[in-house]
Amino acid sequence: MCMPNAICIHEEDDGILWKHWDFRLDQTEVRRARRLVISTIATVGNYEYACYWYLYLDGTIEFEIKATGIINTAACEPGKPGRYGTEVAPGVLGHIHQHHFCARLDLAVDGDRNRVVECDTQVQPLGPDNPYGNAFYTTQMILKTESGRERNPDTERYWKFESATANNALGHATAYKLHPEGSVRPFVHPESPSGRRMPFVYKQLWLTRHHPQERYPGGEFMNHCDGSAGVHQYVTQGRNIDGEDVVAWHVFGLHHLPRPEDFPVQPVAKTGFKLVPVGFFDVNPTLDIPPSGNNASTSV
Repeated sequence: MCMPNAICIHEEDDGILWKHWDFRLDQTEVRRARRLVISTIATVGNYEYACYWYLYLDGTIEFEIKATGIINTAACEPGKPGRYGTEVAPGVLGHIHQHHFCARLDLAVDGDRNRVVECDTQVQPLGPDNPYGNAFYTTQMILKTESGRERNPDTERYWKFESATANNALGHATAYKLHPEGSVRPFVHPESPSGRRMPFVYKQLWLTRHHPQERYPGGEFMNHCDGSAGVHQYVTQGRNIDGEDVVAWHVFGLHHLPRPEDFPVQPVAKTGFKLVPVGFFDVNPTLDIPPSGNNASTSV
């Protein structure tokens, strides 16, 4: 049964939250994790997109999309699918394709006044300051105006969203970070009909100053757009975002090479992102979680 405009909310076990065995005392402390799940499923043509928000005890916020449904297919000569797809059944070709998503994140880390810091890991050159070749460090750059940013796997780039007004016990700004682990490189040409209509997919993060009318990455009327409106146009205003109400637009997706296992109904393929606290708390916020035991266990 389809239930329109509905969400599901439930709580579930999530394995180990934290654990340590002290070999000197032969004592173990372990706590189990739980997460609150808020989900909904949308059918878009031949695909289902199951959208899940996970709220964890340690303050982590995760978003996951599970793509399932029926892959797009065409006929082919059995055994000769060509280079643009995979033969998923005799005479049935599944097209190679990508799914691109954009999450509009209206940030409010300890209030509406935030700033964005781009963080890159650098290697210290081998020499007197790095005699064993194992020293590396992180550089940080405050992004002061609206822009589009790209991931950089070579530096394990991530972005930190800091409060411009609140500090933790160490005197540092309270913050959350986003690591673009679910990003994919778009292979559609920017000048193709699809590329012109979705220029936002060519950057993994867009940063804008909040405006109530700027709601969609592809513009207000995506189905009939020509690619001139959207977040790529919003950032051309060059508004200040240092200490302002910042909106982050994160682009992520799936690179889907169909398999015979995806036919006739595709098992879920997962992608998403996490917002992880970085100095938002003074210590591990789950230290007060009570221990739990398995009454069925015979272990002491």
